[in-house]
Amino acid sequence: FFLWFGWYGFNPGSTGAMHDRATANTAGLVAVNTTLSPCVSGLLVFLLRAKVVSPKLLDVGGFCNGILAGLVAITAGCANVEPWESIIIGLVGGLVYQGASMLLKRLKVDDVVDAFPVHGACGIWGIVALGLFGNPDEGMGGNGVFYGGDQLGTQLFAGFLIILWAGGLSVLIFLPLRKLGMLRMGDEFQEKGADAMEHSPAKAYSESPNAATAKKTSSQQAEV
Repeated sequence: FFLWFGWYGFNPGSTGAMHDRATANTAGLVAVNTTLSPCVSGLLVFLLRAKVVSPKLLDVGGFCNGILAGLVAITAGCANVEPWESIIIGLVGGLVYQGASMLLKRLKVDDVVDAFPVHGACGIWGIVALGLFGNPDEGMGGNGVFYGGDQLGTQLFAGFLIILWAGGLSVLIFLPLRKLGMLRMGDEFQEKGADAMEHSPAKAYSESPNAATAKKTSSQQAEV
């Protein structure tokens, strides 16, 4: 939710000005789109994990990542699409996030916070979405293929360049680290955890939640 709040500075703030009606309307449109897309994306992921995807439980972490997925998906086109289009972009973003998250687990890729499904997969979808949506007749700078525009080719090429740039630099950094054995901690380290192995104190909290609850209950009983 802190990130979501910050996104209002990131997306509407990127208009750079609100000194006249046109820029104010643009910032307002961006704020609306930055609200609708994450709302529907987060709710979709929450419902999918509660009712469809095993183990069918209420997943607050998944809900929060679904919100981030919608935010990432709408960022590229936030000023160029209408609010109803942002809802569709958010819905697809939720599906993209959930599908990418499940794919990583199937491939046994260690991404505990679902960074790639949120920022990678949904970021690519957001780039492509701007090539699909956005009516040039609305005067918002959109030029989507659904309206006879030709923006899609530019978006696909941009996505390819981003993947090439980010992927190339990642390989240059992570491949040597892997060869040197510095990319992954050992099994014992991962089993015991970083707190116990190299941090002081060895526990993030001085007592367990159950102990804290018992202590509080004892104090209350003593007061009575």
